[in-house]
Amino acid sequence: MKILILAPLKRKITPKITAARPRVIFDLVSGLLKKGHKVSILGTGNSFVPRARIIPVIPKSFVEMEPFENPFYAHAAFLTKMAKILEKIENNFDIIHNHCYPEFINLLVEKNLKTPLVTTIHNQMTQELDETLSFFKKSYFICISKSEEKRAKKTKIYKVIYHGVDTNLYKFCAKKEDYLLWIGRLSRAKDKNGNFMDPKGVRWALRLAKETNSKLLLSGNVEDPEFFENDVKPYLSKKIKWISPVSPEQPLSKKEVARLMKKAKAFLMTINWPEPFGLVIAEAQSCGTPVIGFDRGSVSELVVDRKTGFVVKPKEGIKGLKRALKKINKINPKDCREYIEKNFSLEKMIENYEKTYKELIQKR
Repeated sequence: MKILILAPLKRKITPKITAARPRVIFDLVSGLLKKGHKVSILGTGNSFVPRARIIPVIPKSFVEMEPFENPFYAHAAFLTKMAKILEKIENNFDIIHNHCYPEFINLLVEKNLKTPLVTTIHNQMTQELDETLSFFKKSYFICISKSEEKRAKKTKIYKVIYHGVDTNLYKFCAKKEDYLLWIGRLSRAKDKNGNFMDPKGVRWALRLAKETNSKLLLSGNVEDPEFFENDVKPYLSKKIKWISPVSPEQPLSKKEVARLMKKAKAFLMTINWPEPFGLVIAEAQSCGTPVIGFDRGSVSELVVDRKTGFVVKPKEGIKGLKRALKKINKINPKDCREYIEKNFSLEKMIENYEKTYKELIQKR
C-alpha cells in the first residue's frame, strides 16, 4: 500500500523523540515499512524515519522555532498550508492516516478528498472535540482506548486500536530495586484560583513517598518552571529525587527511561485526569514492573487489577495508594510482561492498522 501519514507540526518525527504522539507515529511508520508498504510523512522538514519519504510543510517543528508574536495565527496558518498540500497530493496514495494536532485541522478538506481518510484521536475526547469531529461524515475515527470511545457522544467511532510499545526496548527484568518511579508532565494549566492543576498527579506521588518513607525517582517535561519550584522542589530529599534537568521537553532518552522502568519496584500512574491511553503504563509493565494507578481514563484497560498492578479508586486517595504499595510484592513481573506482549505490542498495533487500511480501501 501507498500510505500518507499526516504528522503534527508541533514536534518532528525522529527515532529519539520522546513525546507520545510522535513516538507512536515513528513506531507505526517503521513497522509499516518493514512490512513492505511505501510510507510518506507530511510534516516537518527535519523529520526522519529511515526509508520513509518526508514531504515538508515547514522546515522544522513549532517547538524548535523562535517564539511567534501570535502563536495561534502562526500555527493555524501552517496547518492550513498543510491541508492545501494534502489536497494536491492525495491522489498519489491508497490511504491517508491523520495524526495531526489538533486532529480536525486536515478534515477541513475532506469533502474534496477521494482517498480514504482515517484519523487517530490521540487527545482527550472533550465535549468540544467531540462536537467538532461529529461535523465530518466522510472520515473514519479511531480511538486509542475504550474509555475514550465512551466519551464520544456525537462522533461516530470506527473502532478502537490500542497503542503498541517496543518490547525489545522495554525489556523484561525480574529483579527489582527498592524505588518507585513517576514520569509525567508538569502542566502549565491553572485552575480558577491560580493553582497548577496537576493532571499527571505528581503531588500524589510525592505524598505517597513521603508518608511511606519510600525512595521515589521523578522525571518529566516541565511546562512551567514555577510548578516545579513551588510544588515539587520543596519536597525533594535524599530519598525523593528529580533525576533530570528541568526542561519543557522530556530530557531523558527512551533508553534511559527503559533502564529506570526495568529496576523500579512500581510505576506510579497517580493521574487526576482521564488519560486517553498512557504509554508509560504499557512500557513499565513490558519491563515486568507493576503499575499503581488511579482508576481514571484508560488505566483499568491497561492494568489488570491485582495481577499486573493495582487500580485504585480515586475516592480512596492516599489510603488506597498505600494499600496497593503494601501488596506490590505479590505481583509477578512475568504476568506484567506477558500481558503487554499479548495485548499492547508494536506488532499488534501495526497489524490492527494494516487491517484497517485494507478495510477502508475496499470500501472506496
